[in-house]
Amino acid sequence: MTIAGTVLGISALITTIGLAQTTAGQIARQFDADAATQLVVTPRTASTGGGAVVATGALPWDAVPRLERLAGIESAALLAEVSLPGAVVTTVPVNDPSQPPSAPPPVYAASEALLDTIGGRLSTGRFFDAGHDLRADRVAVLGVRAADRLGVQRVDTQPSVFVDGIAYAVLGVIDSVDARAELLNAVVLPTGTARADFRLSAPGDAQARIAVGAGPQLRGQAALALAPDDPESLDVSAPDGRSQLGRDVQADVNGVFVILSAVVLVAGGVGIANVTMLSVMERVGEIGLRRAIGATRRQIAGQFVAESVVVGLLGGLIGAALGVFAVVAISAVRAWTPVVDPWIALGGALLGAVVGLVAGGFPARRAARIEPVDALRGGT
Repeated sequence: MTIAGTVLGISALITTIGLAQTTAGQIARQFDADAATQLVVTPRTASTGGGAVVATGALPWDAVPRLERLAGIESAALLAEVSLPGAVVTTVPVNDPSQPPSAPPPVYAASEALLDTIGGRLSTGRFFDAGHDLRADRVAVLGVRAADRLGVQRVDTQPSVFVDGIAYAVLGVIDSVDARAELLNAVVLPTGTARADFRLSAPGDAQARIAVGAGPQLRGQAALALAPDDPESLDVSAPDGRSQLGRDVQADVNGVFVILSAVVLVAGGVGIANVTMLSVMERVGEIGLRRAIGATRRQIAGQFVAESVVVGLLGGLIGAALGVFAVVAISAVRAWTPVVDPWIALGGALLGAVVGLVAGGFPARRAARIEPVDALRGGT
């Protein structure tokens, strides 16, 4: 019973710590996969004396092929907001003065790989391709919220949207994105079309989807690739090896499981103390006999402490093995990658001995204080 209590306590401790590391790793990897794969390059800006902000650098129009030559870049696209002060964006070619004024959806220009780069998904239709961009075709893709505002529900009827009086055929509707959520409110044109119709002078930024962990090395390489003469004129926003959100969640999960592990450990220690106390009560006669033939209080106490330590160590070894097995088994069922620090398993065995030492202290002290005459009288 004593070993069983220790085994359960230590195995539960190892299991909770192992599952904490495993689940935290799974959560962190999920956040990293979603949040740590986007790199954005923008021209550096400066404030003028009048408070206006002007760009001090510029992105080249061939930024996409330059970025795609870098190791770690999986996809790249250009993106720019088209400045159209006072322009009307509507699905009808005339302005209805009876309608209340409202801010039109913003207009963006993008290259053909935008959806793949930002993890975008279409609810209907398709995205424009390189041919549309090269020919400056008057086509557009709407974000889902912009489509709702403009009353576009389907594209098989070949609807058009008018931007500053120019008609653009709607090819598709973006339903969701992993990055650049502002595009769900926007009208997106090919960059070639925006350059031809609205004289777009330069890309606003270059967006890239990168491999997880490639951010630190690409932070310097991207600026050199796009502006070799003056890399300092560009700002590169790239994630670290792990997203801050993932680290925060992992810390929270670890904290919860540490508390649970402490509760389990205390419960295991109390179990060892109870069983050891029962052992003292059952062996009162033996204690009295040993005291009568010359055993000292220190020897009696040492005997029970040693027994508790041995029981704790054996229970810790068995419990650590069972805990590691439980973590591996649960991870296999959940299709997770098990994470168990070898030092945790070794520490669990040693911790069992420490718990046995602490838990056996009070029963050993009580056994040492038993008088031989009382023990022999009550234990025989």
